[in-house]
Amino acid sequence: MAAASDAPVLAAVGSEHDLPLVELAAREAAAFGHPLRLIHTFDWGAAFKAPSVAGTHDAAAELLDRATKVAQEVDETLSVREDIAEGSTVETLIRMSETAFLIAVGDSGMSTRELGCSMPADTPAVQVVARAGCPVLVTRQDTPPQGPVLVGVDGSVGSRQALKWAFDCAVRRAGRLVAVRVVERGQDDAPAILAEIVAAVGGREPAVPVECHTIRGAPGGVLVEQSRSAQLVVVAARGHQPGRGMIGSACQTVLYHSPTPMVVVRGLAPAESP
Repeated sequence: MAAASDAPVLAAVGSEHDLPLVELAAREAAAFGHPLRLIHTFDWGAAFKAPSVAGTHDAAAELLDRATKVAQEVDETLSVREDIAEGSTVETLIRMSETAFLIAVGDSGMSTRELGCSMPADTPAVQVVARAGCPVLVTRQDTPPQGPVLVGVDGSVGSRQALKWAFDCAVRRAGRLVAVRVVERGQDDAPAILAEIVAAVGGREPAVPVECHTIRGAPGGVLVEQSRSAQLVVVAARGHQPGRGMIGSACQTVLYHSPTPMVVVRGLAPAESP
């Protein structure tokens, strides 16, 4: 899917705990020149059980108004739209992702879990990352360091799209880019292949400082460790098989365990890949 210039950044706002997520989503929207759309899902069944249906709806509207103020503190010129939608948050976001530029979601507490622990497949962040029709920004509880933009590159079409997105992020952050290729065993030509891919994708952004590293190990574990000093990590949802409902093992490990905000790149048309 090629996002239109007016395709929004979507941010799910369920409670005041999501206001930091709104701030990060607003920064991405402003940086990339897209409007921000704040979504609060409303369960009529629960509302009718509350003392006042109107009061429940009014509380949602008040929350969205607060979120809008947070977004406009980031950029007062940013176009912000508020929506109260009926139904499941996950299903609403997945439906809206078909015409969105980016979705921003919280990580459901995943980054605080020990490496090796699994998460239920129905965890909201996992479902959105696996099924969205556009890239997904997963925020974290802690503020990331002012480090580079980190991207995992394995040579697949998906990872090249992730690399292009990472270059765009580095440009907008006036930061540097660290491209990592992980190999399980020694490959003499691996560093040269990585350098060639980076040069091909990033040739249009010569001002971005770039580091290329080829590291031996398990891709997910290496990227998690490297991400600890990064401000953002960018990965493809599933490099060689970018189908819906699935994410690759490296993406899954980073999603579950990295302390750093990440962008999972998916839903882009093949024609957009370098």
